[in-house]
Parts: sequence; C-alpha cells; structure tokens
Amino acid sequence: MFILVIGGSGSGKSEYAEALACEEKGTRYYIATMQPFGEETLARIKRHRDMRKEKGFVTIECYRDMASVECDYAGVILVECMSNLLANEMYGTETMRSDKELLEAVFSGVEHIRKKCEHCIIVSNDIFSSGEQYDKETSHYQMLLGKINQRLAAEADHVSEVVCGIPIIWKDIIK
Repeated sequence: MFILVIGGSGSGKSEYAEALACEEKGTRYYIATMQPFGEETLARIKRHRDMRKEKGFVTIECYRDMASVECDYAGVILVECMSNLLANEMYGTETMRSDKELLEAVFSGVEHIRKKCEHCIIVSNDIFSSGEQYDKETSHYQMLLGKINQRLAAEADHVSEVVCGIPIIWKDIIK
C-alpha cells in the first residue's frame, strides 16, 4: 500500500501519518529528511523525535539520494517529508541539476523505498495556497514540488490532506 499525506505547516499531517504507520505490523522505519540547520530546525527535529519516541520507529537520516537508503524489508516506511527532500536535492550539492535530473532523483528514491516495504507513507507539504507572488527561485521550487505531489498522488492508493488536524480523504482505492 502506498499512502500520500499532504497538508500545510502545523496542520497535524505528521501525527496523522505516524498514526497510520503504527496501525501496521512489522518493522517501522522513519526516513527523516530535515537537515539540522539552526535553532528552529533543531527544535522541529526534537519535536518530531519526541512525537515518535514510544512508537517503535527506526530512524534513518536521509537528506538526499533516497535511492541509496539501506534497510531490511519493513512493515512500513514513513518518509518525512518530500518538501525537505526536494530542497536538499536542489540546494544540497555544488552541482546544479536540471529539473529532469532532480525529479528523477526523487522518483527513483521513492521507487527504491516502495520496494523495501509492505506499506509506504510519504508526507509532503501544501505550499501552494498563500496567494503570494514569490521570487523566481521559490516559484520554481513550488512548481517542482507540485509535479512531485501530483505524480505521488496519481500513484498512491490513498491520499489524505490534513487540515487543522482533520484528515480529508481525497483518494482511497484500498476499500
């Protein structure tokens, strides 16, 4: 089963995704993509670690190149989150890559992870609703994340958007 959970910052999407993961049997891997830069990200990482502390996850830090993740076959793998992974792929290397290369890196990583587990849950951000006009670089990032989210949603068995802690199910072919 492949699940996509999307929502805005502070929406409750991480807690919801973790609850879904905890419903499944077997080993639980948590692929953490947020790089620890500065006090704000360190606080966010700590909050997420505290949230999953007693849930039995094995954490794998993976900032880029998810296709290189090594783990035993799992009951569930939770990837938190796609927006961080994309930013790391775009800006985490000295070599600029084309959009095609960036998308290939992300999708080959997702494919690799999906082969390593019974259930794959990917969390991504909704960064498209503010109505603000952003600079060219930010708009480019939004466009790429939009393409990623669209493809993941098309391939997913289940797509939920979390708003104010309430999951709204947009797609569910599991039933």
